[in-house]
Parts: sequence; C-alpha cells; structure tokens
Amino acid sequence: MDGSLVLIQLLNGLQLGVLLFLLASGLSLTFGIMDFVNLAHGSLYMIGAYICATLAYWTGSFFLGILLAIPLTAFAGFIIEIGVIRHLYPRDHLDHVLATFGLILCFDTLVQIFWGVEGIAVQLPKWLDGQVELFNGIIFPTYRLLIIITGLFIAAGLYWLVNHTRLGMLIRAGASNRTMVSALGIDIKTLFTGVFALGAVLAGVAGMLISPITEASIGMGNEIIITAFVVIIIGGIGSMKGAFIAALLIGLIDTFGRSFLDDIFKIFMSAEAAETAAPAISAMLIYILMAIVLSFKPQGLFPPKVR
Repeated sequence: MDGSLVLIQLLNGLQLGVLLFLLASGLSLTFGIMDFVNLAHGSLYMIGAYICATLAYWTGSFFLGILLAIPLTAFAGFIIEIGVIRHLYPRDHLDHVLATFGLILCFDTLVQIFWGVEGIAVQLPKWLDGQVELFNGIIFPTYRLLIIITGLFIAAGLYWLVNHTRLGMLIRAGASNRTMVSALGIDIKTLFTGVFALGAVLAGVAGMLISPITEASIGMGNEIIITAFVVIIIGGIGSMKGAFIAALLIGLIDTFGRSFLDDIFKIFMSAEAAETAAPAISAMLIYILMAIVLSFKPQGLFPPKVR
C-alpha cells in the first residue's frame, strides 16, 4: 500500500470529519439541550450553501459570499425557530420527526421555486483552485486543506465558547437541567432561540464550504443528516468533545473503507468478489461502529456530565 496514498486519504478523511463536525455540533446542541429531534437540520446545510452560492455570484467573491451568508443563515434559523420549532418543544419525539420531515419537503420545494431544479456551482478564486505540496512531496488540493484548517479553527472556537464563556455556561447548564436554569431566572426561550440559530450557522457553514466541491443542490443535506445523527450518537448527545472525536473517527473510517477495503478483501477472496463486497461493507462500517459503541456505552463515548 502506497504511503503517500494513505496520507492523502488521511487528509480526505479529516476534511470529511470536520464537515461532519460542523453539521453534527449544531445538531448535538439542539438535541442535547432542547431535547428536540430536528430532521430538517440538513435543510439548513442546504440553505447555507444556496445563500452563499447566490451571494458569491452577485458579489464575484466567494469569501464575501460566506461573510454575508452567515448572518442570513442565522436569521433563517431565528425565523424557523420562532415560527415553527418553538411550538413543537412540548410535543413528543414522534411529533418532532413528523413535523421536521414536513419541513424538509417544504424547504426542498421552496429551493426549487426560488433557484430551480439545477444546482448552483461556486467558482473558487484562482489562488484556491489549485494544489499545494505538503510533506514528503504529497500534492493536495489547496481548498480542501483550507476546509480542514477552517474546521479545526471553528472547533477550537466552539470549545472556547462552550467551556469559557457565560453563554457556554448556560448551554451546559441547560443540557444538564433546563428546569433549574428556568427557575434561576434565565429566559429559556431566548436561550433556545440562540442555540438553534447557532446550530443553523454551523450547518450552513458546512454547506458553504462544501458547495465549491459538490455544488449547491436540492436535497443535499438529506443524506448527510443521517451520518450526522450517527456522529452525535457515537460521541454522546450534547457533547462537543464527543461530536468532534466521533466526526473525525467516522470521516477516517468512511474514507479508508471506501479506498482500501477492496485491497484488504483481495487477500483472502477473489478480485471480483472483493470489488463486489467492499462497497457494501464500507457503507456499513459507520453503522457497525455505532452498534458496537451503543453495546458497550449506550450514552456514547463522551456523554455530557449530568448531575
């Protein structure tokens, strides 16, 4: 097995991992604090991508499009929480699932009405639309490396926010005992709205970062949201540390499984059988990991501390 190829796939796995973390961290916040199952979280990923793609086209600058799209995505989350989500908090999880599944259909239809059925490609600036030489002569796309660095910076910022700010203290307290937080005079509705808007921004940023690679398209968040749920279940619902480690772990397992599992299978089976079995098994690996983790630690690898 070529060592340089392994390192390249390692970087690809890290890129997938940081994108999953951005999506899963917001989902973990809303699920862990508000006890709200939001299937439509992937739609915020799509909305962020479309808003960024549109603004990048209008302004002629991808980075300016991101800067303008972030507050607009937060505003979209704010409106969605006040208009729809807030009224679902007292309901049970089945109602959450049904209502947010309906929101997915609504968002997909609205995107089709406003932007059409075709996706929107995002043009990168020339200095990012190239490759950079890393250690040992490894050539890696510049923009993908930027995604990894940006994701790690955002992860560090979230760690600081959750663990070293007053808002983070309220978030952790709300995850532990929201009834007590309300009794101490904290406006829980405002806290919930802020957390939902933050989650919308994180999902939107993930969509903005991936749009130059895959383009903004209808339903782009509907498949990745399943993987995001796997991330927070493995890491521990409501745990930023767990979401980060689980996202990187899943990104690496998924990438290495799709790249090298067929070579491993060819050691003890025919090439035809290996090429047939490897894609199916690689698609199952993250779910197998989830089943193993739940068997030994039902609350996830790093569940938040609850008194």
